[in-house]
Amino acid sequence: MADAAQPVAATRRERIVEAALEAFAEKGYRGASTREIAERAGTNQGLITYHFPSKEELWRAAADRIMGRLGTRLERRLDTLRTEEPRVRAREAIREFVRFSAAHPELFRLMADEGKNTDDRMRWLVDTHLKPRYERFAQSGVGRVTEIDESLLPHAYYVMAGAASLIFAVAPECRRLTGLDPETAEAVETHAEFVARLLVP
Repeated sequence: MADAAQPVAATRRERIVEAALEAFAEKGYRGASTREIAERAGTNQGLITYHFPSKEELWRAAADRIMGRLGTRLERRLDTLRTEEPRVRAREAIREFVRFSAAHPELFRLMADEGKNTDDRMRWLVDTHLKPRYERFAQSGVGRVTEIDESLLPHAYYVMAGAASLIFAVAPECRRLTGLDPETAEAVETHAEFVARLLVP
């Protein structure tokens, strides 16, 4: 009986984390309520408390989810390019990051919301997820293959993060402003190629 209940509990937990990721990306940590997350997940608030004793633990699970997905996708793509030269790999890592950002605009929204704060959540996000990515970017990614001056690495990193993601995070604005729908497959690939060649000529 307990074994049968475990998959159900795991499925409920998954739905709660997905709903939390959507809510935190749309409304920020302060604006998203556990009541709203419960409604999005099709469950009750008591089950959220059962799985996540605090709202911050739920937020961390949501951040782990989106960052884990990004890491898995990049690793899988780069595994297929092991024999390619570093510039080819760096460009493809950027393209794949753009594609991921198009499919998951909640990544940029979550990062932008938390990045403006100076609290424990921001520090945890940087230390747990962003620092390892930044170090790879500097040592084995764009920083290495372009031989960019070390003092410019922070600028290059944020150029990549913004250039890859912003157009998808504000897709309604882009459509109204330019007439381009950035969510079409063609626009995503055009953007991926543009950003890759911009950062790794």
